[in-house]
Amino acid sequence: MITVRHFVDATVLHDTSTRMNRWIGKSAVVTGASSGIGEAIAKSLVNAGMNVIGIARRVDRLEELSKELQSCTKGSFQYVRCDLCNEEDILKAFEYIEEKFGGVDVLINNAGTALKDTISEGKTETFRTLLDLNVLGPTICCREALKSMRKHKNEGHIINMNSILGLSIPLQLKDFNLYPATKFALRAMTETLTDEIQLNKDNIRVTSIHPGLVKTEILRHVGHGDEIFDHFPHLKSEQIADCVIFALSAPPGTQISQIVITPLHGKA
Repeated sequence: MITVRHFVDATVLHDTSTRMNRWIGKSAVVTGASSGIGEAIAKSLVNAGMNVIGIARRVDRLEELSKELQSCTKGSFQYVRCDLCNEEDILKAFEYIEEKFGGVDVLINNAGTALKDTISEGKTETFRTLLDLNVLGPTICCREALKSMRKHKNEGHIINMNSILGLSIPLQLKDFNLYPATKFALRAMTETLTDEIQLNKDNIRVTSIHPGLVKTEILRHVGHGDEIFDHFPHLKSEQIADCVIFALSAPPGTQISQIVITPLHGKA
C-alpha cells in the first residue's frame, strides 16, 4: 500500500514522463468521465498521449469535454453515452470500443454515487441504485475489459476508484446508508480480481485508489453543499488524476496494488 499526502505531487515520485510512453496511442476507458475526478483523469490521460473513451450518461458534459480537448495534439478523446446501471448499455459500449479502437488497454472504473438515506428507513430503490452503480457496474466493466485485454494479449491495467470509506468508517455517517458497504464490496471485488489475474498469469495490473474527501459534486447527493469544503481538509480531482498517472507509470515487473491519498491535515 502507498499512502500519499496531497502536498506531495505523486508524479514526481519517479520518472513518469518516460514510463508513460508505453501507453502512448493506447486506449483508456474512463467511466464517469463527465465531471469531477473522471473528467480530470480523462484530461490527464489525453495529455499523456492516450486515446480516451469517456463513458457517462450526461452527453452534454461529455460533448463539452470533447470540445475542450480537441486542441490537444498528444492523445484523443471520444465518448459513449452509457448508463452504468444498465448491463445492456455497458455491453454495447464495450462492443463499440472493441470495433472502433481494437480493444481496451486501460480501464479506469471511476463512476459511482452516494444517495441520501438511512438503512433503517431507506428505500430499496436507493439501496439497489448504490449496489448497481458502485459495485455491479464496475464488476461488469472489469469483466468486459479483461476479456478484451486477454483477447489481444495486451499489457493491461485496471484501476478501480474507491474511497477511504472502503477501508474503514471513521465518522458517524447518518445519511450514507449502503455507500460504505458498496466501497467495502468494491475493495473485495478488486482483491479477488487481482488473485484471478495472477493465477492466470496475465500481464495485467490492478490498482485500487482510496481518496479521502475530494471536492466534487457527490456530497450534494447526500444533502451537503459546497460549504462543507470550507470546514474540512479536502483534495482536488487533479490530485487523484496524478495518482492514476503514478499507478500507470509503475516500473516494469511491478504493481501498485493500492493507493491511499488524503489531505495533509486529514486522517486516513
